[in-house]
Amino acid sequence: MYTSLLHADTSALSLADEHRETEAELKASGLLFTILRNGWYTENYTASVPSAVTGGAFLGSAGDGRISSAARADYAEAIVAVLTSEGHDGKTYELAGDNAHTLSDLASEIFRQTGRDIPYRDLRETEYAAALASFGLPEAAARAYASFDAAAALGALFVDGRQLSQVIGRPTTPLAVSVAEALANRA
Repeated sequence: MYTSLLHADTSALSLADEHRETEAELKASGLLFTILRNGWYTENYTASVPSAVTGGAFLGSAGDGRISSAARADYAEAIVAVLTSEGHDGKTYELAGDNAHTLSDLASEIFRQTGRDIPYRDLRETEYAAALASFGLPEAAARAYASFDAAAALGALFVDGRQLSQVIGRPTTPLAVSVAEALANRA
């Protein structure tokens, strides 16, 4: 089994190249394989919830791009399900959350749970990279994260197939639950 990236075969994300190459090598190897193409982890965004509450805004550069994120626990459960059941050889799964959201939706959920107005502030990719660097993220990482958001604006993190919930046999973790966990852990 190989854990890859959502839409690895067509994705514009800079992370996709290495996954495309690995998938091709697996397929050419003659070995049995199953490829789990994971979408974005909800925690990639909810890790910033405490900072957004403190700073009064949620920053990004994803525009109105829909993000089909899922909790890490959902992806882990999919790995267990595939490893402990039959019928997955040679298959590729596009795994992602059931309900896509925008970063504005995320900001609205923070407001709903805190009662504090935390707007989503959409920045140009270069502005977002500069903001991330100003918060202490190394410049190369800041540029990469900003580029991931910009790609999300173009649909790179969206899929509507619900394969993850099919594999795990239940709906994926709702955004509201992930936000509540991030708020509970901010203390």
